[in-house]
Order: sequence, then C-alpha cells, then structure tokens
Amino acid sequence: MADNQFERSVDSVSRRKFIAATGALGTMAAAGCLGNASSDGSTSPLTADGSSTVYPITSDGASVWNSNPPADDEEYWGPGQYDIDTDKPMADYWAGLYGFEANDDGTPPFQVNVGLSHSGTGIEKVANGQVDIGDASSGVADELPDASQEELDKYVDHVVGRDGQPVVVSKEIYDAGVTGLNGDQVRGIYTGEITNWSEIDKYSGPDKEIQAVGRAVGSGTDTAFRANMLGDPEAEMSVDVRQGQNQQVQTTVANSDNAIAYMALAFVDENRVPAISLTLDGTTYTLGENLGSKDYPLSRDLHCYTYEDTSEKEAAFIRMLLSEFGQQNFVAPNNYFMIPPEEREEQLAKLPEPSN
Repeated sequence: MADNQFERSVDSVSRRKFIAATGALGTMAAAGCLGNASSDGSTSPLTADGSSTVYPITSDGASVWNSNPPADDEEYWGPGQYDIDTDKPMADYWAGLYGFEANDDGTPPFQVNVGLSHSGTGIEKVANGQVDIGDASSGVADELPDASQEELDKYVDHVVGRDGQPVVVSKEIYDAGVTGLNGDQVRGIYTGEITNWSEIDKYSGPDKEIQAVGRAVGSGTDTAFRANMLGDPEAEMSVDVRQGQNQQVQTTVANSDNAIAYMALAFVDENRVPAISLTLDGTTYTLGENLGSKDYPLSRDLHCYTYEDTSEKEAAFIRMLLSEFGQQNFVAPNNYFMIPPEEREEQLAKLPEPSN
C-alpha cells in the first residue's frame, strides 16, 4: 500500500468542508427515520448506525450523496475521473442503477442518514429493523459470541475498507522516547502487569503511572483489539478509563501526559496523538511504512452489515462506497486502506444486480 494513503488529504476549498460538516450534522440528526415513503410520496431515507470507526466512511459518503453534485462537479463527482460514463448527478446515477427515479428539484432519489454509536449498537439495530445498515469495525461473530450459526448467517457482511488499528500515546510520552513497544509490553499494560512508564525496557521512560485508555465494551475497536492483541474477543483487560467513541479516545490522550490507547487509524494526529511503532511476531510496524498493511496483526476489515439479504436501496449506497470513486473519496482520505480490486469484486457479488 502506498505511503501516501497514510497522509490525511487536505480539503482544497471551504465548500468541501461546509458540505461535509452540514451533511454530517444532517445525517446524525435524522438517523433512525424508517418506512417506505414519506407523506409527500418521496422515497424514505436509507439509514445507518454503529461504529465510530466506520462512521467517517459512511458519513462522508452520505454527505456528498445528499448534496447530489452534478456530473460536471469534478471536486465531488466528475465521472470522467472514474471510468463512469454518465451526465447524471452523483446520487441520481447510483440510485438510478436500481431504478430509483431522479427528483425534479435536484435532491437525491432518497436521502442517506448516518448515526454514530458503536459496532454492537449498529449490529443490534440492523437486526431489529431500526436501521438499514449496521456499521461495524469487528466481525459479527466476535460481537455476538453466543449467537447460533443460523442467526449469524442472517447478517450480510459488506467490507468497505480496512483499518490498520494503531496504538497511540500522549505526546509527552512519545517525546520522552517511548516511540515503540512490542506485543508483550502492550499486553502487559492492558493486563495490569506494567503500570508505570519507567518499567518499559529499552526506553527509560518517565516515572509516571500509565493511564491505560480503552474503548467501550461492545465497540468493534475494543472487540478487535482483544481478539488480535490478547487472543480472545472476551479477554479480561485492565483499563483506567473507557470511552465510547474514537473521537473521545483521541481527546483523552491529547489532554493527558501519561496515556496509551488503541483506536482507529483515521484518528491519529502526529502532533497531538502520535502512533507508536509496534513490534509483533518479529516484525516492526511503523506508521507511514507498513502499519496497517494486510499482514499487520491488528489490521481489521470495516463492515457495513445488512440483515436478511440486501435491498436495492442498500445496494445502491454500498455499491457507491465500493466503487473506485467511493474508495478514493471516502475510504483513502480518512486514512483507511482501500479494498483491492479483486476483493472489491467479491464484495460487489454480494449485492443485487443493477436493474439499469
């Protein structure tokens, strides 16, 4: 994977920031609206909720979808850039593949509303019919360890990106020389065996207690970390504070001078919340080089789950996320890894065939 996928893309004009901000607020405010049609006859919104890790992908996608940029808007759509031949606005094109009709007022055939919680909630809500898509950063089998295979088979797993889950520390700890740890040291911290930074071999860390920050139980980030680092998605952990969302973990570490945390790659900030190198199974993984590569032991797929098959409305939005356009605009800019083309074809095969 190219190094520049680790670099946060910079918005070229303020309009992009405005649409992303207003679109995200709109998707969160309206999330949970269900039904087949509104009172005015328009198609009801597509709804999603769940993982704060997957949220940047689906929320950014929803923001642009809801703004429905025209075909000549090369900043947001520009079909000629992605081997797509159409003169339709963005949402009209993808929804039109499944027969959804364009609106005369330029609004998309249906809105997309994305809520923010965590993976366990998204998986629960999609099964209960509260949303169409459940965002999750861990597999449903790990989130529902007691579920029968018959129940697990009702979930349709659409992998839309890949995260290289990093371990981060407070900037003061990083600047003191703790720029890397090995797997035993990380496990020692999160099982309570190592409680002071001065106990870290090799680094002569500062004499400070370690503040071990964890994600909320039920979050995909927490489940994936336990499974990949501790060997069991239900492994016991020793943490000082748990936070419900990646954004809250980022703030906690940034405001601390002794913290360590695990979180999604999209939320690393080298000036405030730096990622350390990790040596696992004899290989050292470093941000900007190989941290997040497919063989990185903490890599994990990012999922959009549907339940009991996938509707045409769900397929239209997910097909957009899986396209080269979606991967380049909503996955890579959030510091996640795009799904390779051959794997993308496998994911697209799970969707209903377009009718147009």
